Amino acid sequence: MVLSNDIDLLHPPAEVERKKHKLKRLVQSPNSYFMDVKCQGCFSITTVFSHSQTVVLCGNCSAVLCQPTGGRARLTEGSSFRKKVD
Repeated sequence: MVLSNDIDLLHPPAEVERKKHKLKRLVQSPNSYFMDVKCQGCFSITTVFSHSQTVVLCGNCSAVLCQPTGGRARLTEGSSFRKKVD
């Protein structure tokens, strides 16, 4: 008997795995990452941890790039970022 709700446990869809808790995934992986943040004032790039617990300032102009929250750091408006790839 095959139900429409059956999923392959060995090859789950990526969107289903992404929603699971980090320890309950088929292969455990963290939710945090490093990212390159571009300052909106001087356009310099700074590497920032996604779950940073301190205020991160730009090295050149001392502008605030992100502020800590309970989980992920909140980027300031106007600043852009991209995830770092190994």
